[in-house]
Amino acid sequence: MAKPATIKIRLNSTADTGHFYVTKKNAKTMTDKMSVRKYDPVARKHVEYKEGKIK
Repeated sequence: MAKPATIKIRLNSTADTGHFYVTKKNAKTMTDKMSVRKYDPVARKHVEYKEGKIK
């Protein structure tokens, strides 16, 4: 069987609150690390989230 095109990634908050989102990305089209501004409910503001590995 073929490998799936999407992989699960973990978006870690750069505000050092320990909050994270889990999402999917297409590994073939997005080869660089993902970086998104999303809401951090612990810090109660929008911060940058960077891609990390799911442990």
